[in-house]
Amino acid sequence: MLNTEQSPKWLTADRKSCMIALFERSQGFCIFGEKPCTNPELHHYGYFVEDLIKDWKADDRAAIEALWKAESLAIHKLGERRYPVRGRFSNISKDIYFAEQPQFYVTGLSISGLTFEPFASVRLSSSYIHLFVSLGDTLKTLSKNKRRKAIRYSKALPKDIEDNVNAIIRQAVRHYIDH
Repeated sequence: MLNTEQSPKWLTADRKSCMIALFERSQGFCIFGEKPCTNPELHHYGYFVEDLIKDWKADDRAAIEALWKAESLAIHKLGERRYPVRGRFSNISKDIYFAEQPQFYVTGLSISGLTFEPFASVRLSSSYIHLFVSLGDTLKTLSKNKRRKAIRYSKALPKDIEDNVNAIIRQAVRHYIDH
């Protein structure tokens, strides 16, 4: 009977019977039954069993790792099909994403070098298209200092002027999308 408390982990009942049958067949000498053993470093029972035990230990490690990976996959796997990170959305998440996404992003304000009028650089969402929207006289009511700070350093505009700028940009974006 196999005593599991004192035997190593790699020594199962099948492996023990395999080692005993191997020893009985070779009687401690050449595994392949050659009387003058041609390769005693590999075919002798003692050396052969050491390599066999190393292989069994490697098999046990691989089996434990495969079991751990299967268990981890079973725990963390969702019922949904997985797509690549840059892949497709599900229908619901696509609707939510596009519903929450703004129509445009203001990338900056500047002064035109030709007309000396302020304009806004606007990027359309889900697109590489940039629009340059003329702001006309919307920034005239601001002081020169605040206008420069807004353009040069992207400082916040006063709420009423920012609403006017956004209304002009929204109108230009709507015009671009419609035509």
